[in-house]
Amino acid sequence: MARVGVLALQGDFEAHCKALAAAGAEAVEVRTAAQLASVDGLVIPGGESTTMLKLLRIENLFDDLKAFGDKKPIFGTCAGAILLARDVINPSQESLGLMDIGVQRNAYGRQLDSRVTSIALDGEDLEAVFIRAPIIRRVGEGVRVLAEYNGDPVLAEQGRHLVATFHPELTKDTRVQKLFLAKLS
Repeated sequence: MARVGVLALQGDFEAHCKALAAAGAEAVEVRTAAQLASVDGLVIPGGESTTMLKLLRIENLFDDLKAFGDKKPIFGTCAGAILLARDVINPSQESLGLMDIGVQRNAYGRQLDSRVTSIALDGEDLEAVFIRAPIIRRVGEGVRVLAEYNGDPVLAEQGRHLVATFHPELTKDTRVQKLFLAKLS
């Protein structure tokens, strides 16, 4: 069974742990470099990306997380997708730069503009929860778009990494988590 960490500095890491367990993984919360070193892959949850960056710096985890992503799979949702992106705008900010994508923060609007909708994944409907979500504005070479919403990529992969601009952990459907778990084998 794959041992998957969920970065537990900020965001709904508990929901991710439950969703990963439902998908068949051993899920553990990660707050330290030692915990990070003990997992096969990592989920960076949604939350507030600037707060996560500050906490990563305070906990001296930024460089460890970047090195981890150079070798092992990371799945970023919402704010996690922002942290994995190479380019971030609105406003621009530092990121791990592990995927060749450009994202615009809070592009769907404020909290009031959050929505639950249906997107297509492999030709089947998938419930997608967008909360102050970013939009992927640029997709580089080697990035494969797996799902779109209103013509914009919302689920994409590049090599070992996966990003979703929505929150798959907030639904009972575990197909997105299983896509990530397949990268661990």
